[in-house]
Amino acid sequence: MAVLNELQIVRALRSIKGWKRNGVAIYRTVTAKDFVHAMGFVQSVALIAERMDHHPDIEIRWNKVTLTLSTHSEGGLTEKDFSLAAHINSLVSS
Repeated sequence: MAVLNELQIVRALRSIKGWKRNGVAIYRTVTAKDFVHAMGFVQSVALIAERMDHHPDIEIRWNKVTLTLSTHSEGGLTEKDFSLAAHINSLVSS
């Protein structure tokens, strides 16, 4: 899968609410009601990520979950990252 160019990344970021860019990665922090709900959210993300065979880096701090996406094997951002971000967004009630 090809790494996206700068223009493609900018356009893709506009299409996924709540995500920001940090170099060759995109990230989003989701705030849950409490720790148990945060863990449930992580479990839901894990099921989607496994199905898509693309796995985020996950940081959990009590009720806050930060997900970071990058296609490490390609050395940057690919369509896989933005596709998974969109699926993750479907789990978040904004």
